[in-house]
Amino acid sequence: MAYSRGRCLLQYWLNERGISQTDLAERSGWSVRMVSYWCKTERMMSVDAMYTVSTILEVHMEDLYQWIITAD
Repeated sequence: MAYSRGRCLLQYWLNERGISQTDLAERSGWSVRMVSYWCKTERMMSVDAMYTVSTILEVHMEDLYQWIITAD
């Protein structure tokens, strides 16, 4: 099976953890603009960004996106 990333769930997790986009930007070292792009699924997070964000939010990396089956 093959998968591709769908909609970003970062804003959901920020809301769940009570963390603002600005707080995440300060803690991760990325700009608020970049965090906003990720939250709106305007840009995809790199693997490095996914790992950093998942560590900060205490979630699994795969929880940051909806996943779409692209092939069996």
